[in-house]
Amino acid sequence: SSSSRPKAQEFSTVPSVRRHPGEMSWLRLGWPATPEGLLRGSGFGHSGHGDEERLGLAQRDELSHTYGDEGEVSAERGAQDPPGMPPSICPRITTWEAGWNVTNAIQGIFVLGLPYALLQSGYLGLLLLVLAAVICSYTGKILISCLYEEDEEGRLIRVRNSYEDVANACCAGLCPRLGGVVVNAAQVVELSMTCVLYLVVSSNLVSHSFLGPPLPLAAWSMASVLPLVPCVLIRDLRVVSRLSLLCSLAQFLITFTVVACCLTQAHRWCWRRMAISVDFEKLLVSIGVIIFSYTSQVFLPTLEGSMEERGNFSSMMTWTHVLACVFKTAFSMLAFLTWGEDTKEVITDNLPAALRTVVNLCLLAKALLSYPLPFYAAAEVLQGCVSKWGADSTRRAGTALALRGCLLLLTFLIATFVPHFSLLMGLTGSVTGAAMTFLLPSLFHLQLKWSKLSRKLKIFDVLIVVLGSLCSLSGIVCSVKGLIEAFGRKQT
Repeated sequence: SSSSRPKAQEFSTVPSVRRHPGEMSWLRLGWPATPEGLLRGSGFGHSGHGDEERLGLAQRDELSHTYGDEGEVSAERGAQDPPGMPPSICPRITTWEAGWNVTNAIQGIFVLGLPYALLQSGYLGLLLLVLAAVICSYTGKILISCLYEEDEEGRLIRVRNSYEDVANACCAGLCPRLGGVVVNAAQVVELSMTCVLYLVVSSNLVSHSFLGPPLPLAAWSMASVLPLVPCVLIRDLRVVSRLSLLCSLAQFLITFTVVACCLTQAHRWCWRRMAISVDFEKLLVSIGVIIFSYTSQVFLPTLEGSMEERGNFSSMMTWTHVLACVFKTAFSMLAFLTWGEDTKEVITDNLPAALRTVVNLCLLAKALLSYPLPFYAAAEVLQGCVSKWGADSTRRAGTALALRGCLLLLTFLIATFVPHFSLLMGLTGSVTGAAMTFLLPSLFHLQLKWSKLSRKLKIFDVLIVVLGSLCSLSGIVCSVKGLIEAFGRKQT
């Protein structure tokens, strides 16, 4: 019955910004196809200064909450937003820009750890790279389908606007806010561990790039974190977003250099280096690394809500993950065939000394410039939780500053005392990556769409849940065991 269907949320009216047909939006001039733009859309980038900010930056999830006056009809099955919702104050992005966002999310700096994962997993690693791409693309699509419900006329209407909304809808009968708490906790852990990985990479690069007397790892970690101290004062991401193009350029130069170096060593390639039998525990850690390299689900609800043609979302997810799979597989194979058993945790450490210094400096710049984005996002989620306690504005400002300082200190301490890139990446992928990418989307899809799913889709969702659970639990155990063994070797 119609009374049993979830109703579209009502939102407060916000002023609309009308532009002349020939006028370009500030967002398009500011490189909208970046993760920073998505965080702005989901409310991570707002500030209280300047008319441009008040008009240009939406509050949290407002980008996906505000649409056309009569409901915007999608090209896919007549999907639309609930009628009567105010116009969006942020311009939409094209399918190509949305694809670039997803590509940035799954083709970042952590691709440099995939050759080492291939070393640990052998031929199975190649299969895992393909399988992870297929599953992550599918779970991204079903997560978005959970945002919609059909009305009496069979049209799809967007009644939810974020991952948290979907989680709360699934847990409404048990505890209305339990799902949102779980999703936010997983998001904070994943973002914080991403910051830790950036610091681990930075410390490793600094220690390998500068000649001189050997220094303890804590000193290199301190040298890496000092330039990041101003992050605690960041109130919006305008400066960071302007540097995003430099990050993309640095990533391209690094990847191109590694591939070119591999091609010059083609005479050394030997397929016999690829292991057929692998260590099961190392394989499970590699699974976490591979899953982590494909995670983008946390951004997808806001991304889909900002698209001009939402009917193209499914095809966009398909071709971005196909391209990512092809690139990651080719990159990992080239690097592994070139260096074999000598493959390092971060593949740039295998480059010749002179070339390694230049590439590592580019990679160091990218890692340091990439740190503020997940740091700011994690801090905003934590501040949102703290603000619910009802502190006054003066105390809230001091609390926010202290919270950011503690978050920076925490990431520094973890990076200093647990400086193992692949093990940390595997642990993060097993804990939050598997949960946010495999488990939760499939569980939510089964609960919200059970009566409308075919038997094949139900079986497929259940298989993903089982596979994700096994990979998550076993990956956690093996990653923690690997870290303990690494500490034991260090002490001896």
